[in-house]
Amino acid sequence: MQHEITEARALLDKRGHITEEGWARKPLWNYARKDIKASKLAIKGWDYYALVNHEEGYAVTATFSDLGYAALFAISYIDFTRKACAQRDAIKVFSLGRLGLSPTSTEDNQISWANKDLRIAFIKKGDKRHLMFACPSMELPDGSVGLDVAVTLIQKPTMESINIATSWKENRKAFYLNEKVNCMPVEGSIRRGLDKENLLLGETWAVLDWGRGRWTYQNRWYWSSASGLLDNIPFGFNLGYGFSDRSPASENALFYNGVIHKLEEVTFHIPKDDYLLPWKITSSDDRLNLDFEPAVDRSSTTNLLLIKSIQHQVFGYFSGTVVLDDKTELTLTRFPGFAEDVFNRY
Repeated sequence: MQHEITEARALLDKRGHITEEGWARKPLWNYARKDIKASKLAIKGWDYYALVNHEEGYAVTATFSDLGYAALFAISYIDFTRKACAQRDAIKVFSLGRLGLSPTSTEDNQISWANKDLRIAFIKKGDKRHLMFACPSMELPDGSVGLDVAVTLIQKPTMESINIATSWKENRKAFYLNEKVNCMPVEGSIRRGLDKENLLLGETWAVLDWGRGRWTYQNRWYWSSASGLLDNIPFGFNLGYGFSDRSPASENALFYNGVIHKLEEVTFHIPKDDYLLPWKITSSDDRLNLDFEPAVDRSSTTNLLLIKSIQHQVFGYFSGTVVLDDKTELTLTRFPGFAEDVFNRY
């Protein structure tokens, strides 16, 4: 368990298997799409950003994903106070890896897509990530119409991120390469209807979920993330399991002042049949004990027989304790973030 990779290497060997599975503090696996032993229809890639404003109690998310047979683009706005959300998405069929998603999260790159109602652009340049996304017709929870986000995320070169490369027991050519970049401060502006809000540095924090892979047909995963300031020090966490064989390593980690503190296994204790009741999240090493107070369930269901998706991304507040590697205990009190339970078959 918890096999740490410390040197750069190719992700896949000539058979299409991961050369060495485990986790790393920075991107070390060299991903090459040509090395994947699968059809273009089966290869997945995505860049997903979630931004949470601690002061005003809301979040915005943007998804740019290529699932092989189709691309999915989505924008959402989550209002913690009104306990409501708005979302708009679009699909482009037979994308087949042609959308320009980068083979690494570290290189400068830009991707964009638009239709008459939705537009998304992500630009990575140096230590900054520029996000521009908008939906003029989106009706927000406060009754205003139109969302327009133009922000810059700062990713300092010294910041550690949680990286994982794992495969599936039933098919070792199916793999999951993922990086979560937590605790990125956000500056820029958000326009809701006619009202424009200029974001002050330090009040809004972002996570990047960068993923590439070839999946098995049916999966269910659990993921939770939060980022912000804890006693004026950047703090966050990434928790996840259920997706691929995690025996080489978990992706569970605390982030404190840019440094990872690795955790063992975690469990989401979700109330049966009601995602808006209080949850508990615990770790097997007793270093994480959190109560989760849900505010909004951003849920969606698709059932087209061969293709099925049931998603519950729940935004809310975390309270409890976490323990760093040096045994320092930190206390969280209504720290905003999200936790999700997702089933996919495609």
